[in-house]
Amino acid sequence: MENIRIPVGIWVDTVFDWLKDNVAWFFDFITFLFTFLIDTLTNVLVDLHPLVIMVLLALIGWALRSWQMALGTFITLFFIVTMDQWVPSMQTLALVIIAAIIAVIIAIPVGILAARNDTASALIRPVLDFMQTMPAFVYLIPAVTFFSIGVVPGLVSTVIFALPPGVRFTELGIRGVDSETVEAGQSFGATPGQILRGVQLPLATPTIMAGINQVIMLALAMAVIAGFVGADGLGKNVVEAVASQNLPLGVESGLGVVIIAVYLDRVTAALGTAKDFPNSLIATFRGRSAKKKATAAQA
Repeated sequence: MENIRIPVGIWVDTVFDWLKDNVAWFFDFITFLFTFLIDTLTNVLVDLHPLVIMVLLALIGWALRSWQMALGTFITLFFIVTMDQWVPSMQTLALVIIAAIIAVIIAIPVGILAARNDTASALIRPVLDFMQTMPAFVYLIPAVTFFSIGVVPGLVSTVIFALPPGVRFTELGIRGVDSETVEAGQSFGATPGQILRGVQLPLATPTIMAGINQVIMLALAMAVIAGFVGADGLGKNVVEAVASQNLPLGVESGLGVVIIAVYLDRVTAALGTAKDFPNSLIATFRGRSAKKKATAAQA
């Protein structure tokens, strides 16, 4: 038994070499696209005055939750500024936002497919199990192999690591919709697409939002680990603190991660319950517009 060895690593390395030689154009495109997205959002967040970002994020918290959250957001973000961790925090926030958006764009359609097709679900489930049980650091190895050192391998590994909960919760939410409700839609002649858009997705929204919440939390966790491959942000500061045994830098960077994590968690949780917020906002603007038109007509 000691002499029996299956060279799985060598096989995988051979596949990676073939991909690098034959699909290099695809990796170059991904590198260009991801670099553009990250750089654009990072420049916006960093170039704007911190006070503008603080007020904007506080207003989002107020609109979605309460004035207490708005006040807490403003105070904690000001705390980040006083620790001189603002720029790394915005770099991390940009990475998390882009990674979460990409992961959600992939996860929701895959989750819908898994919910509507048992064969697809049976094939997707072991892949998700593999993705969730693989140690986070392992994702950095193929990412660096294909994309070299920098923010792009960090973003790619973050997307892969954060993807599974989005797929699982989307499938769970759609499968959890009452079958009688779906049958009622079918009895009125609704097509599968109409039932999906008008019945299943709206009723599954709270569950899907819970999945998006988990996607964002995992993206933030992986964004810190991505500092090991050169991704700018709080993760890079943590790596530097570990390498140099710099306790103050490590504590300040860790607090920055906690503040961002708590804010994103509260916002996504509020989005899962504040289903009437967009409709009420639109109705408010429509009401004001109608009132202005009526006033103008009377004049």
